[in-house]
Amino acid sequence: MSATLAILTVGVVPVSAVLPLLTEHISEDQITHLSLLGKISREEVMEDYSPDPGDEVMLTLLNDNRGAEVSRNKVEKALQGLIEVLDNQGYDVILLMSTYRFNYLKAHNSMLLEPERIIPPLVASIVDGHQVGVVIPVPELLSVQAQKWQTLEKAPFYALANPVFGTDDELIAAGRDLIGRGADVLVLDCLGFYQKHRDLLQKALDVPVLLSNVLVARLAAELLV
Repeated sequence: MSATLAILTVGVVPVSAVLPLLTEHISEDQITHLSLLGKISREEVMEDYSPDPGDEVMLTLLNDNRGAEVSRNKVEKALQGLIEVLDNQGYDVILLMSTYRFNYLKAHNSMLLEPERIIPPLVASIVDGHQVGVVIPVPELLSVQAQKWQTLEKAPFYALANPVFGTDDELIAAGRDLIGRGADVLVLDCLGFYQKHRDLLQKALDVPVLLSNVLVARLAAELLV
């Protein structure tokens, strides 16, 4: 029986860029993509997921191609519900594609992959003491970066470039700024960055570039062999 994979996203995340890495091992019809908020209206999202006083806030992209601030707690509870459904349906691997870290997600039978638990230690093992520069899409993510990358030997530098609304020149400028501050390895840490962004930076700046979604997709692929 063929292995099965469910890709779970919070908002709108095109997964086409990682499919070739996965379909090396399983057919595309064995892969399911579910989005918690990506197919419902902004009004519905804000009605059910608006932050209450004291809630942690997370930013996600909705299907009107605009960001929305939603309650991380409400999102996590809803994600856990979807994970339980997928788990009961017998998926071998559930891949959560999100740049936010959740605290209580779990699956009983499926292998649950959470990038925010996997990527930082994986990057730390790859860079081996080199100075990392991290490119993130929006300033709202800066507040959680120090905790996220604490496994690195050296605290990383940060720069902003948005893969959805920004330009190639802005991305190159962000990379050049990080190199100017001493970074010798770059990490594109947003699900909206694809192979073309990595290739652009490597060609323009002649520096190693790691792509978060490719790293986690390759790991998922290994589990599907």
